[in-house]
Amino acid sequence: MPPLIDVRGLTKTYLLGEVTVNALQGVSVTIERGSFVAIMGESGSGKSTFMNLLGCLDRPTSGEYLLDGAPVENLDRDQLAEIRNAKIGFIFQNFNLLPRMNALENVELPLLYASGDPPNGHERGERALAAVGLANRENNFPTQLSGGQQQRVAIARALINQPEILLADEPTGALDSHNSAEIMSIFQKLNRAQGITIVLVTHSDEVALYADRLIGFRDGRIVSDEPVEHPQGAGGDGTAQVAPVEVAP
Repeated sequence: MPPLIDVRGLTKTYLLGEVTVNALQGVSVTIERGSFVAIMGESGSGKSTFMNLLGCLDRPTSGEYLLDGAPVENLDRDQLAEIRNAKIGFIFQNFNLLPRMNALENVELPLLYASGDPPNGHERGERALAAVGLANRENNFPTQLSGGQQQRVAIARALINQPEILLADEPTGALDSHNSAEIMSIFQKLNRAQGITIVLVTHSDEVALYADRLIGFRDGRIVSDEPVEHPQGAGGDGTAQVAPVEVAP
């Protein structure tokens, strides 16, 4: 089988007025199915641009991006949206929950964009929340949840369409160390028990060491790519609360 992610000579150039910004400069990398990869780099290193391209949120200026063996760099907006909905789950630093919707309604949002009428939507949402330790929080609104609980809701939302890939951009950046450990426990279970491929952007050395592979960016290029010899074991009280993730109908 081909690598799940295969990037070849990827470049991304922006024009800011009369200034040309080379955000990515010839990036090539493969990520196999079932990997847990952490991406690190200073602000402006290109890691967020790279993440946007992996998530089909943007198109490269040049280069190839094969997702599950199929080129996606030249697809139109609707085709990219279909791929995002079918294959990719997104998790962000600021949770991006809708304040007037309860936890279950927030988790079910991606089903609105799925093709056809997904069966058992409520049951799938409930299972996704149970999978991240929030089985009793379906009716709580974001303001009634802690930061760690809000991020769990965001993870459940990312899981609802059973993606092959989770892209997480600074998912612990707004959390304290205790909640960060709980969130990383969830990611490790999703990766190790369910085989979901995870690509994580982080500024934290400690968070990066939960991954199995560390890729470093600088000035739009990959400057390091090495395995993590002894990944950090996820701790925190959330470990025992996280059930195997099963959200299929």
